[in-house]
Amino acid sequence: MELRNSTGVSEFLLLGLSEKPELQPLIFGLFLFVYLITVLGNLFIILAVRSDSHLHTPMYFFLFNLSLVDICFISTTVPKMLVNIQTQSKVISYAGCITQMYFFLLFAGLDNFHLTVMAYDRFLAICHPLNYMVIMSPWLCGVLVLVCWIMSVLHSLLQCLVVLRLSFCPDLEIPHFFCEIKQMVQLACSDIFLNNMVMYFGVGLLGGGPLIGIIYSYSKIVSSIWGIPSAQGKYKAFSTCASHLSVVSLFYGTSLGVYLSSAATHGSYSNATASVMYTVVTPMLNPFIYSLRNKDIKRALKRFVGMVVTKGPIVLGLKKCT
Repeated sequence: MELRNSTGVSEFLLLGLSEKPELQPLIFGLFLFVYLITVLGNLFIILAVRSDSHLHTPMYFFLFNLSLVDICFISTTVPKMLVNIQTQSKVISYAGCITQMYFFLLFAGLDNFHLTVMAYDRFLAICHPLNYMVIMSPWLCGVLVLVCWIMSVLHSLLQCLVVLRLSFCPDLEIPHFFCEIKQMVQLACSDIFLNNMVMYFGVGLLGGGPLIGIIYSYSKIVSSIWGIPSAQGKYKAFSTCASHLSVVSLFYGTSLGVYLSSAATHGSYSNATASVMYTVVTPMLNPFIYSLRNKDIKRALKRFVGMVVTKGPIVLGLKKCT
């Protein structure tokens, strides 16, 4: 904190996706639409799982938590961006920037770890079906989610603490629509060797570790499905993990694309535009993937919507009577 005070840093400027005034209304409308779709889509998944007793299983418990995390994940970046466009202000305070960076890393880590836990859940369901419900007890499910939270909190806290020690140069413009840690570190005037080491550690923890776990789980799943004699049995087994595999491919595919694009190009806005894929698009598409490819979710959503529709006239009728 002393280093920060010595440079007098109190705020940063978020340059956003474009500085062209004529594009701001389009960007505002597009991101507002995507944000509302994301929140509503994931909220429907949460309500469907909560309201249907048939979905009170480990698989849908983790999906419930993933949808909740996705709402929080997109809410750390997009609302501030929309406010900045609406007020025509690019300013974010130093404390606000650190806070946004902390929660962004927190929910990004939770997304990663939840996808890994869901892969482990599918591994047990397909490779050890007889012992699945015994192993995946409510206690273990709760512990796995708690471990995800603890690891994500500790990681994001570590990343923010090493940023707090930095002193910053006078140029405080961040060529992004949120306080991305790599962009912030590049603005520092002090030595950033420790920050780079901690960031590499974070990439290994949040990227390499979970990805290895997911690949291992699906290698075992594929070998188990391959051993099923009937084609119908193979299809039924694969259909239980198809949605999760699609989400994993989307999340890691877009994240890898952002990394490669940032390494290949050094334009001011290219990295910000590329990061839209995994920070905004992926949380929006997750509910559609799970609802369109999952019959249980479809059935629960229809039942939930039907329940709301039927209760609506009853409530209105009671109000008129009173």
